[in-house]
Amino acid sequence: MKTVLLCAALLCGASALAAEPAAKSSAKAGAAKSAAAATAPSANAAAELAEADALFAKKAYPEALQKYTKLANAGNVTAQQHLGEMYFYGEAGAIDMDKAAQWFQKAAAKGNAVAIASLALMKQREARRADLDYWIAKYDGSDLRTTEYRCPAPRFPAMSKVNEEIDYYSGKMKDWEACHNRWVKHLNASLPLTKRIPDDIAKLFTKDESDKAAAHLKDVGDRLAEDTKVAGKLVIADFDAWRAGTEAYVKEHNEMVKNAPPRDPDEGK
Repeated sequence: MKTVLLCAALLCGASALAAEPAAKSSAKAGAAKSAAAATAPSANAAAELAEADALFAKKAYPEALQKYTKLANAGNVTAQQHLGEMYFYGEAGAIDMDKAAQWFQKAAAKGNAVAIASLALMKQREARRADLDYWIAKYDGSDLRTTEYRCPAPRFPAMSKVNEEIDYYSGKMKDWEACHNRWVKHLNASLPLTKRIPDDIAKLFTKDESDKAAAHLKDVGDRLAEDTKVAGKLVIADFDAWRAGTEAYVKEHNEMVKNAPPRDPDEGK
């Protein structure tokens, strides 16, 4: 009887010992399932992010915006960064700096380097707003007209009758012509005027602002070129009128001298 009980006890003990590895195996299986469940959403998010990136690359901005927004709201830091960029550059339909800042702040809070740099850029833009507006709409090209390139138009009389005066106005015209040619060369070398935007300002422009600045500066350059052309024509017209009047007088005067009767040598004695 004791022997039977002992064997029974041993069998029970064996059963207990055999049950322990089975429990561990079950726990491992559960952990594996949990890991697989955690990995699946991550894989799905990566696939959706890649899909959103592909749509953005094709410039399908509304579709890309929708996918980035879904991922960003779910906490995807890369999507939050891209969403901030879309609102910053206007690819979300319109430029919205407030929304851009909100998404950059969310991504920056998680250490996203691009978002951190973008927020710093936005602060610089705010500090340099007056400089940005100057190049976008207020620059007039007056800084190009330094002393070397200021060419006052000479004033000519209807005609000149003496050689000293003829030499004086001819010299005035040569001086103006030399200055005018320097100015034209300088203006041509300065075009397009976008080259004059300082690098530290140009890097702060959005694409829309850059386009506006380029259009404004082209208008300024065109106006300067047209004003130069008109001013040059006016000076040349005045000079030509003076020269024609002077040449006519000189010709008439020379004819009178040529055709004048010989002077009587006894006249005035």
